Amino acid sequence: MGVKTPLSLTQAQKLFASYNITALQATQDGVMDTTYIAEAKDGTYIIKKYERDITHKINFDAQLLEKLSRSGLCVPKLLAQNGEWYLYTKLDGKSPEHITLAHMQKLGHFISRMHQVTQKLQTAPHFFTNYPLIQMLREHKAAHFYYYKKLCSLSDEPLCADGFIHGDIFKDNTLFTNTKLAMFDFIDGGSGSFAFELGVVLLSFNPANRKSFSRMLLHSYNQHAPKKLTLQELEENRKKAARLYALLRLHRYKKSKRAKELVKLC
Repeated sequence: MGVKTPLSLTQAQKLFASYNITALQATQDGVMDTTYIAEAKDGTYIIKKYERDITHKINFDAQLLEKLSRSGLCVPKLLAQNGEWYLYTKLDGKSPEHITLAHMQKLGHFISRMHQVTQKLQTAPHFFTNYPLIQMLREHKAAHFYYYKKLCSLSDEPLCADGFIHGDIFKDNTLFTNTKLAMFDFIDGGSGSFAFELGVVLLSFNPANRKSFSRMLLHSYNQHAPKKLTLQELEENRKKAARLYALLRLHRYKKSKRAKELVKLC
């Protein structure tokens, strides 16, 4: 995980000669694509190779990141491309270990500002179409009927679209400092429901479903949101997000501990 295509320091230096790369470190992040951290005299960068035929997504992603950056949000910026390799800025911060109300507040503010931009972007395919849900459900109907019964309503979910959503705002796609929040990995986002976006956030950042955390997220989001949401909508979409990510984890990792935990939240 993290690296599927090996890249040497010499190769990286040739690919992006003007950036004076001095060190290269492979990462363990990601499931589908290759990611390296590149050190240079003037900063740190991310070098990425998408191990999928998603040129249309990459182009859309670059435009999206530019729009979000211009609106004042801390997201990566595509700096250069050479063949199948892409060079991005590396964001500062750390993924949080212990979630506080301050984290929920920053998330709400960030996502509301993000949705102000992305409500106008509905040209991307729907987020749920990234996954062959019907096929995955059929497989589990035969092999794990208990899980199928818990998750089968995914096949009937209406494909609501308020605008473009990240869809995968888990802790490992966010970085926090004392003053700001940064977010990355928008590449597999799509059109979708803004309520679902916040449902995913609650699933990751509030697994114990503490009401104070949900209220803080909702309050900070609704202050600038293009579409006001309710606690009931958040709870419904937290369960929907649990069903989707339980199915994805069951499909990828079979009966993993995290998949079982997510099924219980459905």
